[in-house]
Amino acid sequence: MVYEQIEDMSRLLKSISHPIRLKILCLLQENEMSVGDIRDEVKTTKANISQHLSILRNQGIVSSRKDANFIFNRIADDRIVQLMKSMQTLFCSAEKESK
Repeated sequence: MVYEQIEDMSRLLKSISHPIRLKILCLLQENEMSVGDIRDEVKTTKANISQHLSILRNQGIVSSRKDANFIFNRIADDRIVQLMKSMQTLFCSAEKESK
């Protein structure tokens, strides 16, 4: 593995490591969502969601589009969707099995 890729992966993992950002990415796996829709699901403030989305956008993890007064967010890279699904399979399924 090339060392530059390791640095990129490290930045990516740091960017998604916050619990709210992980929740956002879980929500965005299937559909794009507005900030308000994400806020309603994550149960935090619009400002907090916007701050976390900004971090994800700056890393190229999430992209957005504007439609009238709404900004819709989606995962920008299919590899992130694959990563999220792999983590859910490894950790969420294992949790269910161990109970």
